[in-house]
Amino acid sequence: MKTLHVVIPDGIDDPLRPSGGNFYDRRVIDELTAHGWSVIEHVAPGEWPTPDGTALSALDSLLREVSTGSSVLVDGLVGSAAGEQLAAAADRLRLILLVHMPLGTSPGPVRDSEQAALGAATSVVATSSWTRSLLLDTYSLGAGDVHVATPGVDPAEPAEGSDTGTHLLCVGAVTPVKGQDRLVNALELLHDLPWQCVFVGSLERDSDFADAVQRRAQTSLRGRVDFTGPLVGEQLAAQYAASDVLLLPSRSETYGMVINESLARQVPVIASDVGGVGEALGATPDGTMAGLLVAERDTQAFADAVRRWLVDPALRTDLRQAAAQRRRSLPTWQQTCDAIAKVAAGAAV
Repeated sequence: MKTLHVVIPDGIDDPLRPSGGNFYDRRVIDELTAHGWSVIEHVAPGEWPTPDGTALSALDSLLREVSTGSSVLVDGLVGSAAGEQLAAAADRLRLILLVHMPLGTSPGPVRDSEQAALGAATSVVATSSWTRSLLLDTYSLGAGDVHVATPGVDPAEPAEGSDTGTHLLCVGAVTPVKGQDRLVNALELLHDLPWQCVFVGSLERDSDFADAVQRRAQTSLRGRVDFTGPLVGEQLAAQYAASDVLLLPSRSETYGMVINESLARQVPVIASDVGGVGEALGATPDGTMAGLLVAERDTQAFADAVRRWLVDPALRTDLRQAAAQRRRSLPTWQQTCDAIAKVAAGAAV
């Protein structure tokens, strides 16, 4: 039996702190186990990716306790912030760094730490081709050492969709990166049209920002928006099932797992054209996208895209048909697992 140690940040199973990275880690662990791997989980205590000295010392002790020669998959939220600790373990462990989102995009101590972590790794796994390219452009890495394991998605029943297309959905922790402030600004330009928008996601990651967004929305869009907080499982599935279109106004995304979740239910997407969003949205065999991409900084353009969706039945039909086709070609979690298993097996040689 092949054995893989996995280092994950504390709280990945906390329903109050759902995230794409946490869900990805859990699904990979479960899939590898189901496919015959012995997976040994190690939880790194602390606040990652901004650990204090206690968290770094705990990680160092954790790695020292892993048997020499073992293969260790380290979540990048932990590993990229602990380059010194990974470098110290590199001479006796076969480290694989799993990078959901590079941390060191600007020069400074964080980049230095991430460079050390990447240099300590036998292999690197990025969760999108866009992220892989960013890593290769930013750091001195061998192209053959950086692999891609795209997030999968579970099959889901298609959403029925309404005739009017007025049920709007935004999924993501309410933070500046996810851009809900810009979405509120865009929706304010659509007062003349009927619609309702549900915001699903944590209100605690950046409580000051979330409070400000809610105050603005509840003042200018009173009665038309609902902030549910974080939802998982059947409650989240019910929100997708009741929606007509997913709105993703992010300032940054390395992929956008919520896009897969939406398309799995045949729900089109209107999103900021950032990072790996276009990769996640993909296209049908004839090149049609199941959604609309908008320049990231253009609030008016985002509002215009939502307006087009709301007033043009033919556009809604076309995008729903494209979503139905894209739904059939979405990546699976087994494919994700296979990609990581291939890297892990190589690291174990």
